[in-house]
Amino acid sequence: MIFCVEDDNAIRDLMIYTLNASGFEAKGFTDGEGLFQALQNEVPNLILLDIMLPGEDGVTILRRLRDNTLTSDIPVIMETAKGTEYDKVIGLDYGADDYLVKPFGMMEMVSRVKAVLRRTEKKEKSDILQVGKLIMNTSNHTVTANGERVQLTLKEYEILKKFIQNLGLVFTREHLLQSIWGVDYLGETRTVDVHIGTLRTKLGECGNYIQTVRGVGYRMEGQI
Repeated sequence: MIFCVEDDNAIRDLMIYTLNASGFEAKGFTDGEGLFQALQNEVPNLILLDIMLPGEDGVTILRRLRDNTLTSDIPVIMETAKGTEYDKVIGLDYGADDYLVKPFGMMEMVSRVKAVLRRTEKKEKSDILQVGKLIMNTSNHTVTANGERVQLTLKEYEILKKFIQNLGLVFTREHLLQSIWGVDYLGETRTVDVHIGTLRTKLGECGNYIQTVRGVGYRMEGQI
């Protein structure tokens, strides 16, 4: 789904028609108020956002999108008026993924939409770490086990991330204590055992992926 925020009815209708004809689904809005109302019910794959809008301008809307964790990762292509270099710079500084200079051709719009979606799709894939039924999303720091969201402490999350990124490697308690807690930490290696115990419990069946190597430390085994 692509959201088009454009107050010119003729341009907006043409954009939506072209996107639908190109295999996308698209919805249009005249201002930021309509956009944010729609975002309460649906998160689009991309937003085409005009800078010159009634009420809130596009840059202000972009800042609101980036400041909200639920919308911060949505790709945004800004529409700027010809010759407004300042708007381009400000938009990119606030996190726009690309921009279109008015008047733009519909095929150029479709080409830029496809390019941005390709880039963001690759990024999303690189953010996902998976072992069996255990999935970690490093972009939003979430973990699911057997389809259920798991709430981890920061240290538990960092231990799990280290294991997933280094499948099959054995880590001593001393190494984990130093790499996760830091060289200045004065605690005992028992701290590692306690955290791994609670981590296994929280992960349920997936906790069995973390194996104890007797007399050495821990490792994670499983199918990617």
